[in-house]
Amino acid sequence: MFVLQLVVVLLLVVAAVLELVVQAHGDINERARSRAMGVAQTFATTAGVAPALATGNPSAILQPKAEAASQALGDTGIQVINAQYVRVADRYPYRVGTTLEPRIVPTLSRDHPNFAEVTTSAGGEQVVARVPVYDNGTFVGWVAASTHISDINGVVGQRVRILFAGAAGALVVSVLGTALISRKLNRQTRGLGPAEMTRMYEHHDAVLHAVREGVVIVDGGDRVVLANDEARHLLELPPDCEGRPVAELGLEEPVAALLAGGSAASDEVVAAGERLLAVNIRTTDDVGGPPGSVATLRDTTELRALSGRAEKARDRLRLVHEAGTSIGTTLDVTRTAQELTEAVVPRFADFVTVDLAPGVVSGDEPAERDHHEVVRVAISGIRDDAPFYRLGRTTAFGPATPQGWSLGTGQSRLEPRLADATAWQEHDPPATRALMDYGVHSMIAAPLMARGILLGVAEFWRADTSAPFEEDDRSVAEDLTAHAALCIDNARRYTREHTLATSLQRRLLPGDLLPQSALEVAHRYLPAQAGAGGDWYDAIPLPGTRVALVVGDVVGHGIHAAATMGRLRTAVHNFSSLDIPPDELLAHLDELVQRIDQETADPEDTITGATCLYAIYDPTTGTCTMATAGHPPPVVVHPDGSAHYPDMPQGHPLGLTALPYETTRLDLPAGSLLVLYTDGLVESRDHDIGTGMQLLRETVAYPQRTPEQACAAILRSLAPAHQSDDVTLLVARTRTLDPGDIAGWDVPQGPAAVARVRAAVNDQLDAWGIDEQAFATELILSELVTNAIRYGAPPIHVRLIRDAALVCEVSDGTSTAPHLRYAAATDEGGRGLFLVAQLADRWGTRYTETGKIIWSEQALAHF
Repeated sequence: MFVLQLVVVLLLVVAAVLELVVQAHGDINERARSRAMGVAQTFATTAGVAPALATGNPSAILQPKAEAASQALGDTGIQVINAQYVRVADRYPYRVGTTLEPRIVPTLSRDHPNFAEVTTSAGGEQVVARVPVYDNGTFVGWVAASTHISDINGVVGQRVRILFAGAAGALVVSVLGTALISRKLNRQTRGLGPAEMTRMYEHHDAVLHAVREGVVIVDGGDRVVLANDEARHLLELPPDCEGRPVAELGLEEPVAALLAGGSAASDEVVAAGERLLAVNIRTTDDVGGPPGSVATLRDTTELRALSGRAEKARDRLRLVHEAGTSIGTTLDVTRTAQELTEAVVPRFADFVTVDLAPGVVSGDEPAERDHHEVVRVAISGIRDDAPFYRLGRTTAFGPATPQGWSLGTGQSRLEPRLADATAWQEHDPPATRALMDYGVHSMIAAPLMARGILLGVAEFWRADTSAPFEEDDRSVAEDLTAHAALCIDNARRYTREHTLATSLQRRLLPGDLLPQSALEVAHRYLPAQAGAGGDWYDAIPLPGTRVALVVGDVVGHGIHAAATMGRLRTAVHNFSSLDIPPDELLAHLDELVQRIDQETADPEDTITGATCLYAIYDPTTGTCTMATAGHPPPVVVHPDGSAHYPDMPQGHPLGLTALPYETTRLDLPAGSLLVLYTDGLVESRDHDIGTGMQLLRETVAYPQRTPEQACAAILRSLAPAHQSDDVTLLVARTRTLDPGDIAGWDVPQGPAAVARVRAAVNDQLDAWGIDEQAFATELILSELVTNAIRYGAPPIHVRLIRDAALVCEVSDGTSTAPHLRYAAATDEGGRGLFLVAQLADRWGTRYTETGKIIWSEQALAHF
């Protein structure tokens, strides 16, 4: 044994020395190549090398760098070669300026970068690496680095000595190990002889047959060598099974295939009669034994049944978890109920129906009398032809039916066999008989209850060959309906708030706008799907046949936004009654928003950020003045079909108090279209606001359309499918008054001018055929012109406008407005404006850039 160990150790040492020499030589060569290549690449990519090669005297720059690098690296030298194969830098200065040897030149190629080779020099073998240099993509030369290959004898010799020392040590250890193993084996057997060992074998054999795990040993010829008693019992083996082939024992195919397969197996579960066996097989020849295998068998029938129940419980928990993420994705009551049915078919039930109290669908809380009267809102199943009640049907379930009992008590009801549920069958015999004939045989009725409110009931049905519902299934149904009820209640409450907000919004918005002689107006309002917001519009008649057009947008959605919109719309109406320019009106509105926000306790209820656009159109001149507070500009469409966005200053949104607002003036020919809108029309998740504004401009560029037709075309093109914001649209076609319906006179200073004005006005009224207004008009103009002459300043001008009403205007150059007062019986004056107020339907004052205008309106009977 000792000689054999010595020979083996010597052979291992010789093989190791040879391997060491070969590996050391290869390692040193590779290390030398890597070092030379790394130095060459580093120097070639150093800043300044490439530009230096492109200069007229590269040696002056590169030679000091090459010498310094070579000295720093020690055993590695560096050369720099230009494109003409001339050395411009070298570790040996005397080589600078010399040309490469002819044998080296062929190895240099611009198309063969990073080249390394082994050469022989006076100092021995060395590795030379060459790397091309490029300056801005232009080839300018090479950088070469050379490294001598060290002698490997010293390294190899040192390693051989270490190897021999290790071999000697291994030999000593192996000899000592052999002695120790022999001694330990003798100690373990305690010096037993053959008789004692036989008795020990018999004892082990008795233990083998007494264990509660089957053991079967099969040789290389697939014959049974040994089978203990438990294996015979589990596999029902014949008494003479040992020595017979596995194929002749009458075993079932899966078991026979495993035992005779000759391959390993771990906890492979197979059926053997009514048992489920876990089989483990290990081959004996893998551990130096004879060909064959050892199989252990364990009965797992009861364990499998327990694991099956555990797996079923895990599936139920997984179903409840996944249903919790898929139910309640929207705030729609009907859709949420449908999501409940879709989440559990067919994993839990074959069919699912949901019935809700009638008020729940519309957002109301169910009344007490509605607890047994429900509406079918959702159905899902493995097939579509099941004879359940149709969607939308209202049913009053009796208290004895599973649904009625569940609605009455607020608890779930399990009916594992519908054939035994007489109360359910008697509720609607034809319908229940149709369901049973269809194959429905089991059901669970679970109430939908959230926050103490009973919303309805969900019914889970199983049909055909599906197993009847069990008690554990009822708890699953309760978990599903509990989550679904919360989602349905959230949707119900949202529906109620959305309905209230939308109703409030529509009540606060104008209905049918009053007909205007100045404009033909059409409008649209589409509330957002997420809830009505604060978008609004208006068309307000102004004195002098003018009309104000307004659109605005309040930040947010819901009742607060709608209420805020109503406040702003009312404020705009009040400010417009002052007949002030658009920029001043927006300034007053901005100040109002600031004051409201300062008085608001909740920061989330502030109005800051609301936008508004206010425009005034005058049909007597065809001009439109407008100003915007952060609102998108309108689209102007001229009669020739050209459409554009006017270049107007974008003022700050309301409540920010930045720069003053500015007014823009446009001249609009008769027949022009003015399109006002909110950003919900031009901005959506499908496109940005710039794209939307471009599409709007292209859509409205058809002046022959009426405002109603234009509104319809705009909504067809731009209304988003999933509307996340309100859409407000106001389209107006301009008109101009006939010049023959307008008359004017300049009034000179002096009381005598009043009589001349009265005479001219009478003549004009006769020409218009409304001389019945002459008396009142004379008195009104006499008073207004007299006040202008007495208290005003020139120029004084009188203008009459015939429209739906007769408008009288007297303008002068002062901004002092008259005030109506009630004169005492002894006063000699102060009754003029009181007389005007009595004779005219309306009167007032508006200011201009040069003064003021006092106006009055008298209704015309034939208009």
